[in-house]
Amino acid sequence: MAIDRSSLIPALKNVATRLRIDSVKSTSEAGSGHPTSCCSAADIVAALFFAEMRFDPKDPHNPDSDRFVLSKGHAAPLLYAAWAEAGAFDPAELLKLRTIGSDLEGHPTPRLPFVDVATGSLGQGICAAVGIALNARRIKSEYRTYVLIGDGESAEGSVWEAAEVAAMDRLDNLCGITDVNALGQSGDTMFGHDMEAFARRWRAFGWHAIVVDGHDIAALLDAYAEARQTRGQPTMILARTVKGKGIDFANGNGWHGRPLKKGAEEDRALAALEKQFVPAPSGVNLVRQISKPTATPRLVASPRPMAAPSYKLGDQVATRESYGTAIVKLGEADSRVVALDADVKNSTFSEKFDKVLPDRFYQNFIAEQIMIGAAMGLAARGAIPFPSTFACFLSRAADFIRMAAISNVGIKMAGSHAGVSIGEDGPSQMALEDLAMCRAQPNITVLYPCDAVSAERLVALAAYCPGPAYIRTSRPKTPVIYSADETFTVGGLKVLRESANDVATVIGAGVTVFEALKAHDRLKASGISIRVIDLYSVAPVDRDGLLSAGRATGGRLITVEDHYAAGGIGDAVAEAVAHAGFTVQRLAVRDIPRSGKPDELLDRFGISATHIVEAVGAVVGSKAVGATAARL
Repeated sequence: MAIDRSSLIPALKNVATRLRIDSVKSTSEAGSGHPTSCCSAADIVAALFFAEMRFDPKDPHNPDSDRFVLSKGHAAPLLYAAWAEAGAFDPAELLKLRTIGSDLEGHPTPRLPFVDVATGSLGQGICAAVGIALNARRIKSEYRTYVLIGDGESAEGSVWEAAEVAAMDRLDNLCGITDVNALGQSGDTMFGHDMEAFARRWRAFGWHAIVVDGHDIAALLDAYAEARQTRGQPTMILARTVKGKGIDFANGNGWHGRPLKKGAEEDRALAALEKQFVPAPSGVNLVRQISKPTATPRLVASPRPMAAPSYKLGDQVATRESYGTAIVKLGEADSRVVALDADVKNSTFSEKFDKVLPDRFYQNFIAEQIMIGAAMGLAARGAIPFPSTFACFLSRAADFIRMAAISNVGIKMAGSHAGVSIGEDGPSQMALEDLAMCRAQPNITVLYPCDAVSAERLVALAAYCPGPAYIRTSRPKTPVIYSADETFTVGGLKVLRESANDVATVIGAGVTVFEALKAHDRLKASGISIRVIDLYSVAPVDRDGLLSAGRATGGRLITVEDHYAAGGIGDAVAEAVAHAGFTVQRLAVRDIPRSGKPDELLDRFGISATHIVEAVGAVVGSKAVGATAARL
């Protein structure tokens, strides 16, 4: 039986007081943390968790549970206290906050079953919440998504990217709450307690905005009910709060990220909070009143095998185009597959997916942060998202990619138009650091196909490998060199040319594979043999395969990549073979490039077949090689 409001409100007030007490105790015990940020939002969270959300504390992954994202991740102790209050785990664990043996980390991560995505890098949680809300549509669930953001956090541009996309997609199953406590880390926030300044902005972005006193439980309950009844647009509840609420001496500047010292300071705060408990009817148990989701039976088709590539040897196809073909085939075989784009679908060829499977295609326009953030939210709830854009523009979302790695969510990013081989568009469009950006994260799989067959096969591998993945595609058309039945593995490579007389190994990926093959043919005409490797898996690499090639060719390895020298293929190979003492000669783009034709640029910036031939001569010291290079 539901609790009447006269009993519910005092019970919720007491829950909020307990959440404040637990936040103070846990941060004081840890000697670090943000208790004042927890105190400002305690009433918001108490009313939301114990009177509004439908969830099962013992089954946090239930696909029909309402979702909560703490975008202001520094208030993690409040989140942990709420779940402990709900019975998800023993409250005694709260005192292990921030210790090496506890999953109650300084900011939330999915090590905890009730956390969908890692937060703490501000401006990201609301982007993930958009993806989580989109997922409800994908699986046809009635669950709602709630996200708590900070007023200081609202200065982040990604918040407004999320606001635009959520309004465009009419996500009325998404409710945000802004904790407007008017204080940031170093001083006052941008608008302080000017609530109408916030309301005007959210309304201008197409959201239904509600202004409330964030410490008035009744007003919060009314706002949540109004949000639930709002149709056709997301809702933002703007809650005016006091930072350090309940602790009179800790509600001004200088208290952000500062725990109360154990002893007199903590005791004084706890004594003040204890006095704030209010009389409540006996026998009221809010945990028992938590509304659990109704089980919704769904017939989910098992994934089918993806259709095989249909290209013929020698066909000229850009890998960006075969990427588009691959995600359509994959989407037709597996209903979990979705695609996202940032207004370049006709260049990434994700438009193919949009035409065939429009209900699972999400357009984010020119806003890469929300694209990656929404993909994180979708992946956290069971989708297999493929966000794509020009590889250079993924760098705008580098922090989101970093947080996706921390979350270990299965986003499958695709970056097209990589390297100087794109040609005339010039350096602003040439991704030359994307491999380094993704390789820097220890759990991102990095795949780089050279032809249409390998592109399709690697897309399928990316879809089902654990964690995040990055697929680098190219603009130029390249010949199909693999048969349709060729197999690939994450962490593998392909030896394309080899003989017993190879004097060096040349290792390329993507477009440079074909420069290596040209160099091979030119050298062979002069009686010199080299081994050619397609390093299609850049992270992880096939260490054993590289060592075997190195041993067979006198330890002489040459890498050639359409990427800057730092962090790419050369570094990956050098790291893999360093202990064997092999020499790795690295051909890479070493200057800021310029516009020009692709072949001109490959040659000017040192990664053409001509430069490969010269590099072979340098490592083997052969006059014949030098003569060959001179003729080219």
